[in-house]
Amino acid sequence: MSVRWLCLCCALAVLPAASAASGDPLSGLWMIRDQRTGEPRALVRIDRQGDEYRGTIEKGLRGPNAESPYCDNCEGERRGKPLLGMTILSGVKRRGEVYEDGEILDPDSGKVYDCRLSLREGGRQLQVRGFIGTPLIGETRTWYRVERP
Repeated sequence: MSVRWLCLCCALAVLPAASAASGDPLSGLWMIRDQRTGEPRALVRIDRQGDEYRGTIEKGLRGPNAESPYCDNCEGERRGKPLLGMTILSGVKRRGEVYEDGEILDPDSGKVYDCRLSLREGGRQLQVRGFIGTPLIGETRTWYRVERP
């Protein structure tokens, strides 16, 4: 009886760890760095909602002399809205090892691009490719994981 009890306890102890290990690899907090200076600019939280992923600016990391904390160059309902809490990544779906079919907002220019995401460096980096029409014409930025899901 004690051997079965020990096996049951071990199985229950491993179950939560196995669930956490099989967590969603894209979800979590990501840091965006300035392309020119390498300085941290913002933290974006990516969450799964149904079969889609959304990324929301959780914290601005710009210095005291930074540009406006509002999306002054955005169009439509985003124009002039605070960047903090703004959804900049939406509609992204997992397709094997790649995440695509979504859109990403560049708050600096106010433009919205199609996007494709792929995890690198064991999930510690996220390659974010913004493009118009075809991924061949676009730009790739690297985001850095701040925490595991």
